[in-house]
Amino acid sequence: MNFKDELVRKLEGEGLWTVVTFKTPHGPGRTLRDIEEAVKDAGWRVTFRANWWTADIPYGLLRMDLRKDGREKIVLGKWILGEEYRLIRIENMDLEKGRDEFFRMVDSITSTLIHDPVIRTMREQY
Repeated sequence: MNFKDELVRKLEGEGLWTVVTFKTPHGPGRTLRDIEEAVKDAGWRVTFRANWWTADIPYGLLRMDLRKDGREKIVLGKWILGEEYRLIRIENMDLEKGRDEFFRMVDSITSTLIHDPVIRTMREQY
């Protein structure tokens, strides 16, 4: 099963958060667009999307809030550059565990990004 198929399959599972760790052959913008295209093709509507990455290493974090048939889902994607799309790990999480994972990943990118007003606003939502 390929990366995008597995992501779409997990979105149908339980838990508010779908946390995916993967390699991508593209930079931040193209990676975000590719993931957005995959979830839209599966019938999900994107209500929020954001992507943060470090300048020092090819690593980042994306977040997408989704809606489909009255359901809500949050995709948290932890990515690193690689030769091709390759799934490393994917897991559905409940509200508390997903929120904690989100905070942990934001903190891990760099301490300077926490001053980003979008990240501060997102942290305050939870």
